Amino acid sequence: MPFQKVQPEKLSASVVKQIEQLILRGILSPGERLPAERELAERLGVSRPSLRDAIGEMQARGLLASKAGSGVFVADVLGSAFSPALIQLFATHDEAVFDYLSFRRDMEGLAAERAARFGSDYDLQVIQAIFDKMEAAGNPAVSEEAAQLDAQFHSAIMDASHNVIMLHMMRSMFDLLREGVFYNRRIMFQQHTTYEALLEQHRAINAALQARDPQAARTAVEAHLDYVKQALTDHQRAERNAEVAKQRLEHETGKG
Repeated sequence: MPFQKVQPEKLSASVVKQIEQLILRGILSPGERLPAERELAERLGVSRPSLRDAIGEMQARGLLASKAGSGVFVADVLGSAFSPALIQLFATHDEAVFDYLSFRRDMEGLAAERAARFGSDYDLQVIQAIFDKMEAAGNPAVSEEAAQLDAQFHSAIMDASHNVIMLHMMRSMFDLLREGVFYNRRIMFQQHTTYEALLEQHRAINAALQARDPQAARTAVEAHLDYVKQALTDHQRAERNAEVAKQRLEHETGKG
């Protein structure tokens, strides 16, 4: 008969499995420091040698990294989805910006729909808390905190979609956005894209999520990113017009 004796699982294997799940689900983020060994062993209810075995295994697999005198950290498991050469192309060609926004529109619309349907009450509380902070932080054109909260709001929706592939892929994409690869968010906030309009769009997204209305949530996200795309289009057109006007001025003043 094809039966084998059941082997009891080592405590270190249970620790590995738990930390793996926290990383996979995006609860532990790249660069996040784990609690000190004594504290973590107590939280997990295991001996310190068992914990060391687990951490050693995860370090060998590249999931954790230790820094001398600082502790143990979640490794940069996301990395970059793109080569440096391709990132440079993204940064220098406008079509990449608009393809990026189209991709976000599709993915975040789906994520919002899933979040409204599958997100837990805790997920929605996190989204509500971030929105409340956004509202209090003011204009992202002049507040770095508000600009960061804007990104956190969108990331929280990804988290609430409960699709780990989507979560990690979009976190990698947001990292490029934060680095200004696709466009300068601060410049965009200073253009025709007004603070009140952006806040109202985020309010509509949050309201649809809190009401657990999947279609309304998706529609609100799509409308928001359509607005961002139009704002960037307007900004680029204004820059081109300003350059043409500058050339005309230089030509006219050069005549005299």
